[in-house]
Amino acid sequence: MVDNDRMDVTELLESASLLVPEKVATENDISVQDVWDYLAHDEWQIALRLLEELGDGQPLPLTFWEQLAEAAEQLGLERSMAWCHWRCAEIRNGMIRADLTLRPPTAARRRTPISGHGVLRPMWDIGNLSPTGGVAVSIAGVWVEDMPFLEPGGRATVRLVPLTPSHWTHVKTGQQINMHEDRTVAGTAVVLEVHLPTPAMPTR
Repeated sequence: MVDNDRMDVTELLESASLLVPEKVATENDISVQDVWDYLAHDEWQIALRLLEELGDGQPLPLTFWEQLAEAAEQLGLERSMAWCHWRCAEIRNGMIRADLTLRPPTAARRRTPISGHGVLRPMWDIGNLSPTGGVAVSIAGVWVEDMPFLEPGGRATVRLVPLTPSHWTHVKTGQQINMHEDRTVAGTAVVLEVHLPTPAMPTR
């Protein structure tokens, strides 16, 4: 059964393009006009990639990323779809960038690489305490920048999306936080940036 209300790829990309200010350009001077040129020739994958680049350098609304995610799904581009859904989660729940170093296999339970594309949702010791005074961990998903995966003992810049943003309001740039997949420390990260939603817009 055909869903007549579902926009096709061209409509989704055109609609997303309209949400990008005309003055916005990438480091390579790519602008939304370039996107329209590719759309005119049905070069949907290139247009989608350029829109992702434009979105990386400019805060854009949730609808922009939702439309790109749906377009990527229709085009069968799993990596782009995952990234656009991730950016939606960042807008809803906030994002912490950090420099993460995983423990080597000799010092932690993990023996295999972690996926770089937002699959892993480990626990983090960010300094919160339980009512009894013990460590209270908080969950946040991990996206590894510019790498498909991160090997044990490896180091990379990561983006964290908190499951419960209110747990992370005290986290500051320069703070060291520990990643856990069990009771042992799986990795250590130094916070580079903190971007959390405003208290006026709580996330459940």
